Amino acid sequence: MPLVPRFMVHRVASRYVAGETMADALATVADLNAKGAMATLDVLGEEVTERSRAEEGVKEYLKLLEAIHQQGLKANISVKPTMLGLKIDEGFCRDNLERLVQAAAQRDRFVCIDMEDRSTTDATLRLFRDLLERHGHVGTVLQAYMRRTLKDIGELPPEGANIRLCKGIYVEPVADSWKGYETVRHNFVAALDKLFRQGVYVGIATHDEFLLSAAEALIDRHGLAPHQYEFQMLLGVTEELRDILIARGHRLRVYVPYGPDWYPYSKRRMRENPEIALHVIRATLFGR
Repeated sequence: MPLVPRFMVHRVASRYVAGETMADALATVADLNAKGAMATLDVLGEEVTERSRAEEGVKEYLKLLEAIHQQGLKANISVKPTMLGLKIDEGFCRDNLERLVQAAAQRDRFVCIDMEDRSTTDATLRLFRDLLERHGHVGTVLQAYMRRTLKDIGELPPEGANIRLCKGIYVEPVADSWKGYETVRHNFVAALDKLFRQGVYVGIATHDEFLLSAAEALIDRHGLAPHQYEFQMLLGVTEELRDILIARGHRLRVYVPYGPDWYPYSKRRMRENPEIALHVIRATLFGR
């Protein structure tokens, strides 16, 4: 990654990030809706250490919720707790999240509290449970590579839980996370099966064809109707596969990030998919 200059990372960002402004993001969502996909909008930013920056994030999300409502878009929002001040004070973060959940509920929208690294997991789940009990219209994320995930599923609220299940991309120690590629796949399938058995609405967040196939098999086995789950994908990734899933009658939501903090997000996408990084490095060194 240190070999890749910022301007080349921007080439990657143009594929995975809707743009720097809300207008860019809303236009992207309108296009996705026209193609049969829903969206979840994410204002890029994390690890905020100043209250003023967290409050700016809240204001941006409130404007975003109103714009989604006014334009009648099929979209919700995704929020990182550390953007809203989790590393400053959990109570401060809860207050900020509550403002967003209340605003979303008033517009019949939904807030997904993103999961970050292991240092935030317990707090994120506490915030999720508290806000779900008091307001509804909120969900969170579980990561299949974490050893604790099956236990966390068993401790979800008995009603109303909405979970995005993904593999996970943060670098975690072996004591906390499964490392083998096939092991993570196995745990993803086991977690999805357990979520379905508990009646949880799941956002199946993966581009892995093996896991997509396994998910379809579980959907069939559990006799689920299309309104009882959805698939989720990142903006700019496996678009042909996205269209195939929609054509097969599945609900599908695309994760649409935007904002000036595109650089760290794009670097994380490149770390997650080394083929992208190699492509950018080849273009940088050899012009192709």
